[in-house]
Amino acid sequence: MYMNFFLYMSNSTLRQRRVETSGEAPEKPSNVDYYDDSKKHAIVPASSSSSHTIACGILTLLGTIVTFYKIWNPAEVVFDEVHFGKFAGYYLRRTYYFDVHPPLAKLMIAGAGWILGFDGHYDFANIGDRYLDHQVPYIGLRALPASINVASIWLMYEIMKESGYSVPVCVLSTALYIFDNAMVTQNRLILLDAALVGFMLATIYCYVRFRKLRHVPFSTSWWGWLLGTGVFMAFTVSVKMVGLFLVGLIGISVVYDLWMLLDIKRGLSMGQFAKHFYARAFSLMFVPAVVYLFWFYVHFAILNQSGPGDSFMSTRFQDTLKNSPLKMAALEVHYGDEITIRHKDTNAYLHSHDLHYPLRYEDGRVSSKGQQVTAVMEPNENCYWRIKPTNDTTYTVEDGEPRLVKNGDIIQLEHVVTGTNLLTHDVASPYMPTNEEITTVPLDVRYDETLFKIIFEEDNDDTILETHMTSFRLIHEDTKVAVWAHNQKLPEWGLEHLEVNGNKNAIDKTNYWSAQEIKGKDPAEINAHKANKELGHMPFIKKFIELQTKMIAHNAGLTKPHPYQSTPITWPFMVRGVSYWSHEESRSQIYLTGNLFGWYLSVGGLAVFAGVLLADVLARRRGIEPIEQPVRHRLVQSAGFFVVGWALHYFPFFLMGRSLFLHHYLPAAAINYLVLGAMYQFMFVDGIDCPVSVGGRGRVTKAEVNWKVWTAVIVTILLQVAMFVYLAPLTYGLPMTLEQVQGHQLLSGWKLQYGKL
Repeated sequence: MYMNFFLYMSNSTLRQRRVETSGEAPEKPSNVDYYDDSKKHAIVPASSSSSHTIACGILTLLGTIVTFYKIWNPAEVVFDEVHFGKFAGYYLRRTYYFDVHPPLAKLMIAGAGWILGFDGHYDFANIGDRYLDHQVPYIGLRALPASINVASIWLMYEIMKESGYSVPVCVLSTALYIFDNAMVTQNRLILLDAALVGFMLATIYCYVRFRKLRHVPFSTSWWGWLLGTGVFMAFTVSVKMVGLFLVGLIGISVVYDLWMLLDIKRGLSMGQFAKHFYARAFSLMFVPAVVYLFWFYVHFAILNQSGPGDSFMSTRFQDTLKNSPLKMAALEVHYGDEITIRHKDTNAYLHSHDLHYPLRYEDGRVSSKGQQVTAVMEPNENCYWRIKPTNDTTYTVEDGEPRLVKNGDIIQLEHVVTGTNLLTHDVASPYMPTNEEITTVPLDVRYDETLFKIIFEEDNDDTILETHMTSFRLIHEDTKVAVWAHNQKLPEWGLEHLEVNGNKNAIDKTNYWSAQEIKGKDPAEINAHKANKELGHMPFIKKFIELQTKMIAHNAGLTKPHPYQSTPITWPFMVRGVSYWSHEESRSQIYLTGNLFGWYLSVGGLAVFAGVLLADVLARRRGIEPIEQPVRHRLVQSAGFFVVGWALHYFPFFLMGRSLFLHHYLPAAAINYLVLGAMYQFMFVDGIDCPVSVGGRGRVTKAEVNWKVWTAVIVTILLQVAMFVYLAPLTYGLPMTLEQVQGHQLLSGWKLQYGKL
């Protein structure tokens, strides 16, 4: 087909499109299947031949052997098994942890550990720790991602088969995936990527099956594959947030699909179109959202004990966890208590001392020359403030018990050491002329200017102020500014403390403070009889939103340099791999790198697709049709779908500021093998099997597969296998000599261990 294309381009007798317009009937809408208007009867796709079944079975068996080969080696912690094995242990101990990835794959690993009798006692502390020393069923844990990889092999074949490709092309894409060193390395360890790639391929497979049923909409099978697409798409996002790239792929495809259905030539009424729209909205938006939320509901339900992830979450979130140290340190605050107050954003304590602002600052502005109010990182006696009610409120309630401080109360804060009240007024702060100066005044003056409203972060009128647990803003009643601190230090006259001022943006998220210590009260003694303190309540949706926000922010903040990080532009060419594990005595090492032959050939496949598409567009502008209509539609609709999938899983990484590694390219690399198979079909196979869709109307055509096709496929696979075998010591962690290590460093950017004397 590829050679024919260029012969067509050079042939002076090329078929010309009709250019006459008078009396011409409206053009029938194009489809993936070829339409022949003279054939009105429905044609069902030819049933899959036994050759497909045999080929898929053999490749799946072969893939199982390749994936599980020496899966017990090394019997040590490898690369990010230190994280994901540890997280599985937290689930088994029901201990709260924090991670930037959604929970599904980690829940699956924990489930495998529970089945294998693992109790989560080992914390996967360091790369190189011996599993046998800690009785960890690591082979069984690794078997889960390895099994998913085998399922991915089956899915690779089935995607190509259901897309209408011939047996040798299906064999090609699948075999290239099987013998890709990066896929084998990554997908047989206790990591998340096997599930990510597996669910991604399952989504694509379901969507292909759904599209094949477009001529029989709303049938049971049509609904089944549409819902399957939504469910597996949600599973993909539930493994890693980069699953959103897959959402983009399916979203673009569905929008295009709906746009074509909206065409009046399709003959659909607006009511019928609405049914199509709502079916897709329900299956591909509502259902995935519910599934995604479900895994977080399970996540929160299991992790109900305080753990290492507490510090990432808000105090209210921590209040919902059993045995929370923060909760056991919490005390209710009453009027008359002397408390320290810490700013949440800077972790600095509100402070004052018997020093005054200079009358005139360096820029010529003047101050009130009032007592300085600053913030310090370490609390001292000057950090205690007595919390007082307004003049018309008593310190106690009717039964004589101390009155609790509640959300929305109007209060005064007295600086205990100097005996002065906190105040802000319309005088510019030292560093920010737009913000107000914070100072203190004697107890019996300027009463109205010393009143502050305490507003909790969780705006509930019945909430009481607790140390450590309650975040609040102090809003000045007179000027409506918020007491605020920032990291800029004052000059020597302010002892280089942090500046505190009145922020006119009263709703800024950095305005929050929390009470820390109550003078003269010991939380351990007071709470000793409260070992079973009632847990706080936080609605699921608020916990979900908080965790999502923390995950996204923390992931974006992973910018610390790493010796094996790389840039996206280098990934298709494997300029730099990643060292996962090494053993000095045997020079064994696991080094992540793809199959050089397969990845470079895949890049070539993308280039061929772009070149063919460009040449076809130019030819069609001149009224020449070098590619037959059925073949063009298969090229654009199927190969084009794969190319868009590759692009969406690759180019967004160029916009990310976090540290990136070669393994981030693996989903795109898997899709690239689908693209390559589609281009082999175009280059070496004459014609296509058509139609492939159920109920498709059109001329039946059959692809011509000859010995040349098989020769091209077999030669390609043999070269892929040869490169795989050569790089196998880096994939399986096999012993090597010094010369072998040096011989395997094929690119200058590869940093293999023990390559020098």
